[in-house]
Amino acid sequence: MLHILGPRDLEYQARLSNLAKRGTTMPKQVETQVAEIVAEVRQQGDAALRRLTERFERRQLSVIELPRAEWEEQAGRIRAEVRQALAHAASRIRAYHQRERHDSYELAEAGIRLRCRVTALARVGLYIPGGTARLASTVLMTAIPAKVAGVREILMTTPGPSPETLAAALEAGVDRVFLLGGAQAIAALAYGTETVPRVDKIAGPGNAYVTAAKRLVYGDVGIDMLAGPTEVVIAADASANPAWVAADLLAQAEHDALAIPILVAVGRSVAEAVAAELDRQLLALPRREIASQAVSHQGVAIVAKDAAEAIALVNQLAPEHAGLALANAAALADQVTAAGAVFVGEHACEAVGDYFAGPSHVLPTGGSARYASPLGVADFTKRTSFIEYDAAAVARQADEIVILSEVEGLAGHGRSVAIRTGRGG
Repeated sequence: MLHILGPRDLEYQARLSNLAKRGTTMPKQVETQVAEIVAEVRQQGDAALRRLTERFERRQLSVIELPRAEWEEQAGRIRAEVRQALAHAASRIRAYHQRERHDSYELAEAGIRLRCRVTALARVGLYIPGGTARLASTVLMTAIPAKVAGVREILMTTPGPSPETLAAALEAGVDRVFLLGGAQAIAALAYGTETVPRVDKIAGPGNAYVTAAKRLVYGDVGIDMLAGPTEVVIAADASANPAWVAADLLAQAEHDALAIPILVAVGRSVAEAVAAELDRQLLALPRREIASQAVSHQGVAIVAKDAAEAIALVNQLAPEHAGLALANAAALADQVTAAGAVFVGEHACEAVGDYFAGPSHVLPTGGSARYASPLGVADFTKRTSFIEYDAAAVARQADEIVILSEVEGLAGHGRSVAIRTGRGG
């Protein structure tokens, strides 16, 4: 079921090129529909949210915000061992992201004081999917970095919160929960309604409609990233256990029928062994229908001649998740320059990153790991520059400032300096 491609196959270059060029471009009909949804919410507020929720989800939105008492009651239903696991995961995520905090700083010289002030955003909105998989872990991975940053108010929107999701929200410090999904949830967070306050930034993954809505509202509100289908690229050689590699590919494929599971195999025999194991494991996977579609439609095994070429292919693909099931994985890890998260060695399976390791699992997709970073504390802060000069400092720099303003043809800029130094009027 996993298509194997080597350099001698006719479609090798074309398929590799298409994979490297993947992005978050949306079908025109999705963008058109999302634009209509966003406009409707902006104009009609809560009424539009109720109407759109019934239209798209077949769900009556009797209340838009989940009352705190009901939230806590539902969260209290979870098993003790689940609560303990959420708390332990939260402590690890918190410990990791506390090291990310950036402090304000100052640079002083004669007559000049320059400062950078780092402050948290006032209010952020988190989108938590509520479809085929209700992701309590995503609550922790988005809300905790925001809380560590010092965000004063954290709102969460989700179309179908489970008790586990709500327990995670309490654990992570979420302040309010709204029972909203899809593009209409993004519009409500971006522009506000009678019930939903407007936020400064929106974070969290979602489907194509959510991503298209985030793209549309960006500029009126901040966003974390434009997330495409989830993806993994695993580089494996003959030292790897084929069953483990196959299990890791399926762990990604079961997320979504549009997920992208890719194997970079050092040698065709490695690719064949993993492909056979993948077919065997699929038979027993509860979400095999979803995983099968992902593997058959987007999955591929690319054959590399050696580990160096395998790493080069990983960098070319710039995946959300990069797994290194290689004999010398630790030595090669720093050569991976384009990936959202790198899982080093065959024991570091992606699931430890999804749930427990510590770094946020909200990662750049669609090849954007070439330039983008995982979600972190910095995403929930802003920097402000402060510039102070005394008269002597302006006088020392005036001539050169005037020269630069003349180069750009902006004489008024130069004059604003010269007039302060008695050189113009």
